[in-house]
Amino acid sequence: METAGAVATLTIDRPGKRNALNLDMWTAIPELVGSLGPDTRVLLIQGGEHFSAGADIAEFEALRSGADDAARYSEIVHAAERAITDFPQPTIAVINGFCIGGGCEIALACDMRIAADDARFGITPAKLGIVYNFTSTKQLVDAVGKAWAKQILFTSEIIDAATALRIGLVNELHPEGDLEARAKQLADTISSRAQVTVRGSKKIINRIADGEHEDDSVRALYDEAVHSADYAEGVRAFLEKRTPRF
Repeated sequence: METAGAVATLTIDRPGKRNALNLDMWTAIPELVGSLGPDTRVLLIQGGEHFSAGADIAEFEALRSGADDAARYSEIVHAAERAITDFPQPTIAVINGFCIGGGCEIALACDMRIAADDARFGITPAKLGIVYNFTSTKQLVDAVGKAWAKQILFTSEIIDAATALRIGLVNELHPEGDLEARAKQLADTISSRAQVTVRGSKKIINRIADGEHEDDSVRALYDEAVHSADYAEGVRAFLEKRTPRF
C-alpha cells in the first residue's frame, strides 16, 4: 500500500504467478484497506503486467479439501471483497493483462474499472464446480445485467477488453502505456471535488442498487451537504468566478 497525497494505491504483487491471490493475500486486504484514514479520498487497486489471474488454485487441495474448509476459505475471500465494497471513498480498479476469477471479483468490488485495451476478463467457477457467491454475483449483475452475467458464469469464457467495455464490465479502455496516467488523472479529479457530494453519492447509488428507497438516513445526507464547508466553498467560488478549493 502506498499513499501520495489524497490517493492511496494497493498493488497486487505476485508477478511470478500472474498475481494469483493466495490465502495470505486475501487475508491481508481488509487490514490494508482498513488502515486508510479519512485523508484518503480515492483508493486505486492495481496489479502489474497482470491485474490478477484469480485465486491460487494450487492451494485448493490443501485449504478447500472439504465443505467446512471451503466455507472458511470463501469467507476470507468475501471479507476482502466486502472491505473494498464498503470503503467509504471511491475505489478504482486499474486493470492490465489478465483479470480472471478472484481478480475480477476484486475489480467488481470497486466503484469503477479502467483497463488496458488488451486486457482479458473472465469468471470461471463453472470450470471448478463452485457456485459464485451471492454478493459477488450481484456485483456482476449490477455491472453487466442478467443476460451477460449468465453468459459469463455459464461459459467461463474469457472476454476481450472491447467486449468488456461494450457490456459495462469496465468504464474506460486506454492503451497500456496511457493507463497509469489516466488512473492518476481520474483519481486527482475525484479528489478535487466536493467530498460531501462524493461520499453522499456513493452511499445513495449503492442503496439504489440494493433496491432500497429514500428514508431519513438519505435525507440526512442532503442536510449534511447544505450545512457543509464544501457547500459554502462551492457557492463562494462560483460567485467569485474561481476554482473551488475543497
